[in-house]
Amino acid sequence: MARTKAVDYDQKRELILTTAASMFAAEGYDRSSMSSLAAACGMSKALLYHYYKNKDALLYDVIRGHLEDLCERVEEADAPTAGAEERLKGLCIALLLGYQDADNEHKVQLNALKFLGPEEQESIKALERRLVVVFADAIRGINPRFADADDVLLKPVTMSLFGMLNWHYMWFRPNGPVSREDYAVIVTQIIVAGARSL
Repeated sequence: MARTKAVDYDQKRELILTTAASMFAAEGYDRSSMSSLAAACGMSKALLYHYYKNKDALLYDVIRGHLEDLCERVEEADAPTAGAEERLKGLCIALLLGYQDADNEHKVQLNALKFLGPEEQESIKALERRLVVVFADAIRGINPRFADADDVLLKPVTMSLFGMLNWHYMWFRPNGPVSREDYAVIVTQIIVAGARSL
């Protein structure tokens, strides 16, 4: 007979994911153990293994859940019929708001992906590409030369934008003088002005 799912299964799973993201970000994935994670969650190691068969499966879910959330936010915010600059600004705001309260998950994505197996890495990279496609399409509207499928500059411009957005957590302070929305506008203006001059 199949084991009955506990009433608080989803809440405990969310606690495990949040705690794991915090631990992996602070201590490093390779230096974290399932024993220390179980203790941090206030549960037995046996119960933790009821939710996740191993640490790799847990790492995969932390990164996958984070990226799926970002993809949904960005795709929902996308406005393909808007002007190129307005569209790009909306996407930047959506992504930065998606990063809000997800610094740990974001750090884990950037630093621990290499610990996953090839199939899991490819699954994660597919989600990353899904995000890149939306932003590249918005950037394509900024400069007529990007309409040429053979133009070699679209990818570097798009990845430069992600460089600015992905690493903002290194300096950004929630109560600082620049809000996430402010920074989205700054990044948009830098990319638009630069891309139009190419």
